[in-house]
Amino acid sequence: MTKRSGLGKGLDALIPSGESQIPDSGVTVIPTRNISPNPRQPRARFDPQEISELAASIREHGVIQPLIVTHGAQPGQYTLIAGERRLMAARQAGLNEVPTIVREASEQQLVELALVENVQRADLGPLETAEAYRQLSDEFNLSHEEIAARVGKSRVAITNTLRLLKLPSDVQGALAEGTLSEGHARTLLTLLTPESQSAALHTILKYGLNVRQTEELVRKLSGQRPDKSPKIPPSPEILALEERLRRRLGTRVNLNHRRKGGSLVIHYYSEEELNALVDLILGERE
Repeated sequence: MTKRSGLGKGLDALIPSGESQIPDSGVTVIPTRNISPNPRQPRARFDPQEISELAASIREHGVIQPLIVTHGAQPGQYTLIAGERRLMAARQAGLNEVPTIVREASEQQLVELALVENVQRADLGPLETAEAYRQLSDEFNLSHEEIAARVGKSRVAITNTLRLLKLPSDVQGALAEGTLSEGHARTLLTLLTPESQSAALHTILKYGLNVRQTEELVRKLSGQRPDKSPKIPPSPEILALEERLRRRLGTRVNLNHRRKGGSLVIHYYSEEELNALVDLILGERE
């Protein structure tokens, strides 16, 4: 039988045990016991089923993509920057060593690099992303615009995501568990008190309201008069366009399309968000 080459399975046959350099690759092989988790890892939840599936793949093919680590406090010890799922799965698969790329990193870079990796993979939940942004803002004094530049998002998207941390604990819990969508949560932010937000959450979950129905509920709770004109359900094309606008602008958008024209309502919740939206729409900044 031909022995499979590559990193991971069959690693001991290729290189000696302990820390070693793979020539001309920039990849260092390090014992898994010498790698500590990233204390700044923004991702709080890991799906056991996903880890098991990844472990099965690693048993078959090895660790294809090296982990990224930085030097730890003690000689020969390392702190993970990116690749916690791979490290967990490699340990589950029984690997004693993993391929890594060693680089220098400050505390701030530990947050940034782990955040960028997770955001690019769309691995983080909205609250995990918001907490990582909060760390960059509060602990490292980065402005929303500076955070946006580092993670490749718009400034208004950063601001709106951070606002999710202002929701009461029961709403945040529903959002973290996936019983409430980010669209629902953003809509609840327009209510002025935690009590009203929690009451609205109860109604949403009890009746299974979608985002549009939640917006109507919020209008009623806010004391806004309902539109007396008969409502025609929006077409799938209009709903799709509205969703595209929400994603692009990073905020709640209502598109009211009629036979002869209509209106586009873009919601904002602070002066900073207004300025960011103006910059985005006018193309002055991204």
